[in-house]
Amino acid sequence: MNKTELINAIAAEAKLTKVQAKAALEATLNAIEGTLVKGDKVALIGFGTFSIQKKAAREGVNPSNGKKIQIPAKNVVKFKAGAELAKKV
Repeated sequence: MNKTELINAIAAEAKLTKVQAKAALEATLNAIEGTLVKGDKVALIGFGTFSIQKKAAREGVNPSNGKKIQIPAKNVVKFKAGAELAKKV
């Protein structure tokens, strides 16, 4: 499912126009993004939890030439499915 299909599904389920559904989705995604940028987690009971995980710097291998490279430290987004979602999937 892509973003357009998700907007259509939201519009149908919530009986909204596609414009309203798009605005609702954008607001939701912006709220999640803003919370993660601050370093907090977003817990949606029954659905799952979005959080930030810090990855340490490490040494890797360039697959094209086999040379060792340094991979810098970075933050990555982690999602853990809630119990209800995990059961359904």
